[in-house]
Amino acid sequence: MQFNKKNLPNQQLIDTYKSLLLPRMIEEKMLVLLRQGKISKWFSGIGQEAIAVGATLALQQDEWIMPLHRNLGVFTTRKMPLSKLFMQWQGNKEGYSKGRERSFHFGSAAHFVCGMISHLGPQLAIADGVSLAYKLKGEQKVSLAFTGDGGTSEGDFHEALNVAAVWDLPVIFLIENNGYGLSTPTNEQYRCTNLVDKAKGYGMEGIQIDGNNILEVYDTIKGVRDYCIKNQKPYLIECMTFRMRGHEEASGVKYVPEHLFEEWGKKDPLSNYESYLKELGILSDAIIDQYKKEFLAEIEVGLETTFAEEEVVPDLAEEMNDMYAPFEFANDFQCADSAPESDRDLRLVDAIKEGLEQSMVRHDNLVIMGQDVAEYGGVFKITDGFLEKFGKGRVRNTPITESSILGAGYGLSIAKQKAVVEMQFADFVTCGYNQIVNNLAKSHYRWGQPADVVVRMPTGAGVQAGPFHSQSTEAWFYHVPGLKIYYPSTPADAKGLLMRAIEDPNPVLFFEHKLLYRSVSGGVAAAPYLIEEGKATVHDHGDDFCIVTYGWGVHKALDCIKEHNLNGRVIDLRTL
Repeated sequence: MQFNKKNLPNQQLIDTYKSLLLPRMIEEKMLVLLRQGKISKWFSGIGQEAIAVGATLALQQDEWIMPLHRNLGVFTTRKMPLSKLFMQWQGNKEGYSKGRERSFHFGSAAHFVCGMISHLGPQLAIADGVSLAYKLKGEQKVSLAFTGDGGTSEGDFHEALNVAAVWDLPVIFLIENNGYGLSTPTNEQYRCTNLVDKAKGYGMEGIQIDGNNILEVYDTIKGVRDYCIKNQKPYLIECMTFRMRGHEEASGVKYVPEHLFEEWGKKDPLSNYESYLKELGILSDAIIDQYKKEFLAEIEVGLETTFAEEEVVPDLAEEMNDMYAPFEFANDFQCADSAPESDRDLRLVDAIKEGLEQSMVRHDNLVIMGQDVAEYGGVFKITDGFLEKFGKGRVRNTPITESSILGAGYGLSIAKQKAVVEMQFADFVTCGYNQIVNNLAKSHYRWGQPADVVVRMPTGAGVQAGPFHSQSTEAWFYHVPGLKIYYPSTPADAKGLLMRAIEDPNPVLFFEHKLLYRSVSGGVAAAPYLIEEGKATVHDHGDDFCIVTYGWGVHKALDCIKEHNLNGRVIDLRTL
């Protein structure tokens, strides 16, 4: 392993060594505790530390990183308190996810580290959204997303890289090629010679480097960062490394040929860098021992605090309250149970358009994304004219993709923007289901991060559109905690509920029945207004019966009552 310190000062070289040493010592301690039965699970990154540490050191402290299971070095290099990390891994209440998760499924906005989910791939699109926010705000920053060699087989990898390339986003995609996706070797994962070869197919630059050489990782990523910012382009880096332990400790390594451990053991990132610094005369055994004593003491104090914590006692009220991010409406913009009176008639489609347009004026950080929403104005013409008024930066045509755009919307939210994502038809949301139910819905509950995304869903039958453009998909999401579902039946409700959804920093699925777009009209106030969620409308026509419904069903019920001169009530739920 050849190191080149270039013009790095000695103190930085030493600090880099300490940044490598700490996660290794933590891991070695965790493996001891695992054997003692004091912890239940561990994902080891031993032998791969140079990638996480080098990448984090090369970025600015306020640039977002999307890590995965084997990136302990990201958390320690961002100086996250060890006691809080240990509490997280033990499922303690004072951990980053309040005891709701263990392992590395957590994030910290204070440290600009995004919480991962188990599903491989969705992190990459989030980086797109963060970098889009940087670009729109003119900030000279990049985001960086990790993936493994196995994760490159996911469709999310393709979608995220393609969107980043098409939109010219300053994103670094970093592949940790450690030879195995759990037990599946790379020769059963892909047929290209190198994963970095995929970069060319997306029209971006890429490079393959020695992922065990800390100085090469640091220098490469620092240079790539400068390239991405200067050229406003994405970049793909393949870091060659090896997983010295199992996917997680319970899985073992029996499927790995023995000679690979011997070969890669000689390429250990910590021991090789340590020897290099000794050769330079800036590190000695005595200094190393001192560092180890200091870190061991810090680790022991953190563990002592962790093991002294009491068992988590679930609190139902707290669990429910943490499902959604709390917020207050602006003083000039209050919610009412119903829309204001108006003699001005609009069709439902026009009311939605007006509510969306007024929200775009109100929030200059609001971005609309979807297929054909810009020049074409959307297939239902709701965004017609928006491009000329708000510009291509905020009204964005997307490639034919759902998952990556929903993920990008989430990334925008993380970077303090608002997003409205249009599903061209609600049926197509199947391709983005994972992002909605596992990222958007669970974000605040898992790590306190609001997902300020509204997903517009043209839905329903009755327009002779066939089985893939007519499905009513709201029931698929009704049972997912963390989502809000709005489904207006009148133009007045459509405008007020849509504007409320956009004000809300929580994820809202906004269903718009296509049959009602141009068949239903009603009074809609010209000024902006909001309608409170959870408040139904009661159409009172007698006491004989009550029909509870929403959307098109409201009109069907009222028509039936009128046609047959019945005495009954219709309750329009409005929000599900």
